[in-house]
Amino acid sequence: MQALPRTGNLQSARTRTAPRSEVTATRWRRDAEWARAFVAACDNRPAVDASMTRRRFVGAAGAGLAASSSATQRERPNILWICTDQQRWDTIRSLGNEHIRTPNIDRLAAGGVAFENAYCQSPICTPSRAGFLTGMYPSAVHGCMNGNDEWDGAAPLVTRTLADSGYDCGLAGKFHLSAAQGRIEPRADDGYRVFHWSHHPHDDWPKGHAYIEWLRSMGKDYASIYKELGYIPSEFHQTTWCADRAIDFMCEERTGPWLFSLNCFDPHSPFDPPQEWLDHYPESDMPGPLFRESDLAAQERLKEVNFQRTARRPEEMNARSYQARYYAMIELIDHNVGRMLDALEESGQLDDTVVIFTSDHGETLGDHGLLLKGCRFYESLVHVPLVISWPGHFRKGLRSRALVELTDLAPTLLELAGLAVPESMQGKALTAILRGRSSPDRHREFVRSEYYRALAGVQSFGTMIRSERYKQVVYHGHGLGELFDLEEDPGEFENLWDDKRTAQVRHEHMVMNFDALAMASDLGAPRVARF
Repeated sequence: MQALPRTGNLQSARTRTAPRSEVTATRWRRDAEWARAFVAACDNRPAVDASMTRRRFVGAAGAGLAASSSATQRERPNILWICTDQQRWDTIRSLGNEHIRTPNIDRLAAGGVAFENAYCQSPICTPSRAGFLTGMYPSAVHGCMNGNDEWDGAAPLVTRTLADSGYDCGLAGKFHLSAAQGRIEPRADDGYRVFHWSHHPHDDWPKGHAYIEWLRSMGKDYASIYKELGYIPSEFHQTTWCADRAIDFMCEERTGPWLFSLNCFDPHSPFDPPQEWLDHYPESDMPGPLFRESDLAAQERLKEVNFQRTARRPEEMNARSYQARYYAMIELIDHNVGRMLDALEESGQLDDTVVIFTSDHGETLGDHGLLLKGCRFYESLVHVPLVISWPGHFRKGLRSRALVELTDLAPTLLELAGLAVPESMQGKALTAILRGRSSPDRHREFVRSEYYRALAGVQSFGTMIRSERYKQVVYHGHGLGELFDLEEDPGEFENLWDDKRTAQVRHEHMVMNFDALAMASDLGAPRVARF
């Protein structure tokens, strides 16, 4: 396998979020002094920088515990973390979709654990990523909106904590913890040594866009290719480029463990796969979206709540064409998953590597008359794929029905690395299920997702609680909500919000939502005395 040329690090220095007030700065400096002594005592590393934030300290202190944990360096796995963009849960053949071809994700699922009820913490990119990179709800880490000025730094990123504990970390593709429109996204304190930034593949930045700079080094011009073909061929596609960067990184010589984040832009709109993959999906073979005529009235009721497209009948938007293109993009992703798994096997690292396959959120794709995303919480938007494999260590071929959240990934990675999980995390580690030490059917009583002014335009607020049977959604400030019985109505067509017979269910789920919100509150500086 011939590796494509590497692209250098985009920025040599990380940026740190400054304290918001002198009082806060003083508190953080005080905490950092204690942190220096604590971490140095744990593992005899150099004392940490006094400018460290209080929440950054939580990650550093956890890293310090690595030396005293039972996990040895040899037992700490490598981590290949594949996160696609806008991929809904029902897009994997071996997990039930007979219309798509995903042999390599199927291979991953056959060798590991597929979580069939995994939920993101927001149907929008930045808040979802803020959630799974910190193990906390977006609203708990000031990460609620796309287009935000900067990453607030309200909690340490799990990649920073792992880097502090000895992991060599790299990334290719999207990051999106702050705005990237009209500018190169500023670096957060992310822990990545290698950072090949490419928010999306289009040629929108004059410099600093690693994917476009690589294309130019190959004598190719993105705009010209796209204008001629209407797509980018597979060998020059951003998804392929991300996989090449991952393979280069994974095959570097090193003595310690590594983590690589592959964050390709697909299968995000504009739904423009290479023709060779689109040829596999004739529109006439597509199953079409979930839709009833009543959906138009349901969306009219929610017309004041932000969404990227207005509701239409599937034939009015040619939904089967979008579905075919979407599936083709996913098959290209799957092809590159196979290339990365082959590289791990050929380099002798497969048995030493945890592989995670997931997505930040889903895509309506015509369901309920909608296309793209916004302030809605249908299964197509918040229910995401999650497959985790580590040969010889995790259960093989298991399909878990447990309710899980993407916040659960950060504490899972910390536990696998032998690090302490901070009490501040809302995430709950999945290691007991993965290792076969607990039931694969029970993990959480409910999962939660939120939308707080996440997109530009109409400033909407919404929250979702999903228990084993019911899903309740509240569109705050509108007096509107939804309640779906997912056992009797998995397609989410019958809204029981105003049904008097479900009053008790609504009450119970409202309490769950308030409980989750309270437990996710930022309590400020750590307690140092009884009063």
